[in-house]
Amino acid sequence: MGKMAKSKQLFECQACGYQTSKWMGKCPNCGAWEQIVELSKTQIEILKQTSQHKKEIQSAEPLTQIKEENIQRYSSNSKELDLVLGGGIVPGSLVLIGGSPGVGKSTLLLKIAGNLAKSGQKVLYVSGEESKSQIKLRANRLEVNHDNIYLLTEIELENVFIELEKNHYDMLIVDSIQTLYSNKLTAAPGSVSQVREITFDLMRWGKENSTAVFIIGHITKEGSIAGPRILEHMVDTVLYFEGDTSKEIRLLRSIKNRFGSTSEVGIFEMGQKGLISAENISKKFFSRDASQPGSAITVAMEGTRAIILEVQALVSESNFPNPKRSATGFELNRLNMLLALLEKKLGLPLNNYDVFINIAGGIKINETACDIAIVAAIISSFRNRPLSKDTVFLGEITLIGNVRDIFNLDLRLKEAAVQKFKKAIIPSKPVSPMDGLKYFEVKEVSKLIDWM
Repeated sequence: MGKMAKSKQLFECQACGYQTSKWMGKCPNCGAWEQIVELSKTQIEILKQTSQHKKEIQSAEPLTQIKEENIQRYSSNSKELDLVLGGGIVPGSLVLIGGSPGVGKSTLLLKIAGNLAKSGQKVLYVSGEESKSQIKLRANRLEVNHDNIYLLTEIELENVFIELEKNHYDMLIVDSIQTLYSNKLTAAPGSVSQVREITFDLMRWGKENSTAVFIIGHITKEGSIAGPRILEHMVDTVLYFEGDTSKEIRLLRSIKNRFGSTSEVGIFEMGQKGLISAENISKKFFSRDASQPGSAITVAMEGTRAIILEVQALVSESNFPNPKRSATGFELNRLNMLLALLEKKLGLPLNNYDVFINIAGGIKINETACDIAIVAAIISSFRNRPLSKDTVFLGEITLIGNVRDIFNLDLRLKEAAVQKFKKAIIPSKPVSPMDGLKYFEVKEVSKLIDWM
């Protein structure tokens, strides 16, 4: 008798989607323990189906002869969201929005649904986390009650598709992708297999029906979207909501966008009527009150817009052998480097002092162009000498104590001139000087002390 063919086993990590032919206690890809489970035969068959693509024989064409495809967009009636999406919503696109709990993901999408409903478009809002009455209460607060918004509290994907076949919808919102499950799979909702299968089906349906699909994704404690990385690869656009839930300002960043640039950032303001596009944001991150020690003004770039920020520093004598170092809105490793530089180049005994840094307004600085403002605020607090509120500080500081040129210097100075600042501490003169703004060039950190 011939030997029976042994059925192939397939194991999958529920944290990152890594697949292997044998069980392991620790995933070699992401390092998670006890997350590798065996897939059933049904799951393996569905996995093969979703991974197979129709093979069509195509001939290579010169790039110059390929015709451009004009992408048709329609506005979400939200200036900031249109900016992040690259000009508006693309029919048939699949957009993933992630963010910490309570930051405003559901609020934003319900507000957008209301905007589209008022313009005559039909929206289906599928929620697996909240009841219809809960969503109704939020809709009343946002003033988006409209006949063109349809609510469906369902967690089974097949039932969602039954509703989608009954009516044509211009937009589909899924809140959230981790709560949906497909009855074709035996895995639990939120698992790698379920998320991958559901996302693939939604992507296929959205492109076949030219319907924009927005899905909300939970995030892990590290800040990345929960589930397999394949989720971000499958969608057309990945957006991240940032902001302190205790503050009113929220930032919407585009991490991936197949239909536009990823350099733009949307700024929203959380008000009584939900998230709205922030108006006159230029004065929300700094104040022109009386000068206080430890405060310096700088100009940061968020996408293509310049935002004036206030850097706050507190330097106090420490009673412990290891002084505290804390940074809110600024990278802690960068702060430690700047403190070491001040000790080395200027001889400031900061190893005996606690240093705290805060960027006012709850915004985060992700660039090095504001280094000199951080240093100025630290020295101001250390010497208890206030800095002028009419001065902006711009420049990157190197490890050897030099002040290096920064990008978009003219755009930053233009914003400073618009806000009536009078002086600018910069590494080099701009290409086109601004009226009413005096420049002071600083090439080394030691020269900053002389100026102060």
